[in-house]
Amino acid sequence: MEAINLNPDHPDWPAMPVAEANAILTAPGSQFETEVVEIQGRPTTVWKNIPPTFADFARMAHAAFGDREFIVFEDERVTYEAWFRASVAFAHKLRELGIEKGDRVALCARNLPEWPVVYFATLSIGAVAVPLNGWWTGPELEYGLSDSGAKLLVADGGSYERMKPHFENLADLETIIVTRPAGDLNDGVLQLSDLIGDSHNWPDLPDADFPEADVDSETDASILYTSGTTGKPKGAVATHRNSLTNLLSSGYALARGALRRGEDLPPPGTLPEPMTFLLVIPLFHVTGCTAMMGPLIAGGSKMVLMHKWDTVRAMELIEREKVTLTGGVPTIAWQILEHPDRDKYDLSSLNSITYGGAPAAPELVRKIKSDFKSSPAMGWGMTETSGTVTGHSAEDYLNRPDSCGPPVPCAKLKIMSEDGSTELPTGEIGELWAFGAMVVRGYWNKPEANEETFIDGWIRTGDLAKLDEEGFCYICDRAKDMVIRGGENIYSSEVENVLYDHPAVTDAALVGIPHKQLGEEPAAVVHCTPGMEVSEAELQGWVAERLAKFKVPVKIVFCEDTLPRNANGKILKKDFPKLYFGVEEAA
Repeated sequence: MEAINLNPDHPDWPAMPVAEANAILTAPGSQFETEVVEIQGRPTTVWKNIPPTFADFARMAHAAFGDREFIVFEDERVTYEAWFRASVAFAHKLRELGIEKGDRVALCARNLPEWPVVYFATLSIGAVAVPLNGWWTGPELEYGLSDSGAKLLVADGGSYERMKPHFENLADLETIIVTRPAGDLNDGVLQLSDLIGDSHNWPDLPDADFPEADVDSETDASILYTSGTTGKPKGAVATHRNSLTNLLSSGYALARGALRRGEDLPPPGTLPEPMTFLLVIPLFHVTGCTAMMGPLIAGGSKMVLMHKWDTVRAMELIEREKVTLTGGVPTIAWQILEHPDRDKYDLSSLNSITYGGAPAAPELVRKIKSDFKSSPAMGWGMTETSGTVTGHSAEDYLNRPDSCGPPVPCAKLKIMSEDGSTELPTGEIGELWAFGAMVVRGYWNKPEANEETFIDGWIRTGDLAKLDEEGFCYICDRAKDMVIRGGENIYSSEVENVLYDHPAVTDAALVGIPHKQLGEEPAAVVHCTPGMEVSEAELQGWVAERLAKFKVPVKIVFCEDTLPRNANGKILKKDFPKLYFGVEEAA
């Protein structure tokens, strides 16, 4: 594919082919040097310069950036020094509470300063962190706690209140710790502030370190839940290496872009310029936790947190904190771009807006450059790949706005036939398979799903895609039966099963309909039992009582006949958005 430069700031781009830039960046002695190691019996290319464990990572960040601000939340400001001390203190408390290597520690909370404290403390002693979706309902949270066999739970006040009625059903759960309680606590429930203080007075332990622990790169680090086609979430088990691979993957595309512009790279060992990042993606998502928080810490950057997303508040924070980078999903960029009061705020500090988790319209890529004078960036990955697999930024992104970029050097992509037997040639569309040091070791206690999804170290993503001559990946269709609403995955079968449970419903199908800011929203087509009736509002309320609010269909259309199916009995959804909602299917 011939490169067409759409960025007048760099008229000579590209000064260097992708392959040449990759060779320079991964050469011996470089920041992005790679080596081949054996993982699960397979030769695997890995970043040579990432720390082996999260405890090592925390020590490195503390030593390099101790005096810098790390977290800003409301009126709270936390330095790297304070975060490290609190993480060390909580790691010792976890040991006192009986948490050992391999024990699961669940974490269910909004983006708070305590979140990275609990996460790093847990991983430092070889326990397994289980971040749970803070938007889940009580029954969904009960499932996550039960399925993971969590021994200890740290929850914020709101999540704790939702889970209260379900604790009696959780035999494995021994200890509950609440941060920022919203009401009275049950007997025996601990407060995090009683154990380590709060962010204003985290303990002064200047000579302390994490407890000794038998942890290495292949030790399990986390279980992150992703929805499955059966309607029940599956826990993807990531090792320390899986997650820490993102530390360099996220910055690699930026370095590659600089070389392709003809710029010189900084000398080896040069500390990066700290960024100020407005983090609006929940830390319980792989994007927020692994693809964003890790690289931010690696660069000694500042993380500005919000209690909940609000466009005006976001613009206030960008102006006040001189935020240089934000994003997460395309929704964020659209809402700032189109807000009527945007010109009232000084947003000139923004130099990059990055996102993943949902497809972005080429129009958005161009508007970020023209309206914000910022560099757009995005990447592709999934929970099962611990975040970043491809990276795309600057001129490469402007030139190929419908691509998610090429894979980082420690990842491989291939396009396979539908039955998985044949690798397809360049340019042909098939199922995207991925391999690399970031691919999780499997699902938690799901042997059948593992056998179906993980083939000789490769993960079958379920996405339809193609690769061009330079290795740039183009996602042509999303994973089977999944609706992506503002970066949140909604599997159709999960919502359909709830609709089927209603006595008036005999047939149901969920599809995505386009939404400019969110990408798409869920909508349902329903056929009722003869002689029975139910309203759209009643069915929406039915779903809302059983699933998180973002999964509730925004529209429900009633069909007089049973829904059309193929010879195998599968509902033919492809034309539903146009047929029932008068719109083309979301891209």
